[in-house]
Amino acid sequence: MDRVYKKIEIIGISSVSFEDAVNKAVAKASTSLHGLAWFDVVEQHGRIENGKVAEYQAVIKVAFKLDQ
Repeated sequence: MDRVYKKIEIIGISSVSFEDAVNKAVAKASTSLHGLAWFDVVEQHGRIENGKVAEYQAVIKVAFKLDQ
C-alpha cells in the first residue's frame, strides 16, 4: 500500500514549557487534521517580560497522511 504525507508548519505557545507548547500545537492540529503521523521541532523561541520568561514558543512541522 502506497502512502503519501503532507507536512505543515504550526506554532504552539505556552506559559509553562517548550514541551507544553509542542503538546498544545499537536492537540490543536488534531482537531482539524486527521491521520497525524509525526512532528519535527523546527525552532524554539521565547518571550521575556520584566526579566523573566513569559512565554515559550515551539515551531513544529506536523505530517499527516493524505486520503487515498
